[in-house]
Amino acid sequence: MTPTYTATAVSTGDARNGHVQSTDGFVDTDVRIPKEMGGEGGATNPEQLFAAGYAACFHSALKLVAGKAKVDMTDSEVVADVSIGDNGQGGFGLAVQLEVTIPGADAETAQQLAEQAHQVCPYSNATRGNVEVKLTVA
Repeated sequence: MTPTYTATAVSTGDARNGHVQSTDGFVDTDVRIPKEMGGEGGATNPEQLFAAGYAACFHSALKLVAGKAKVDMTDSEVVADVSIGDNGQGGFGLAVQLEVTIPGADAETAQQLAEQAHQVCPYSNATRGNVEVKLTVA
């Protein structure tokens, strides 16, 4: 692969209870372990950041394939739920659920577009075979 763009971020402090910042300064935030995982919460966490990135990236891929199919994407949205848990092998794993809403398309067309976007999206391609990703259409 020949990179078109490279994003760089740095984690400092106490890892999941520390700070992350992109080298361009656009991301500059504390991170905290969520209360559900025994932490104090009160700040974002890596799973939220991954969910935000995946939602935006998948939405972009969805708009790309929908544009080629001439489907109206007005008021479309993608919700990404990213879960973390014990992987049963002494480590942790992720699972993702992507919910696609395309008001300008019938359910069958929306499902087809979501499946096409799943083949185009770099996040989907990076997680394929490693992370369970479930697609649903609202």
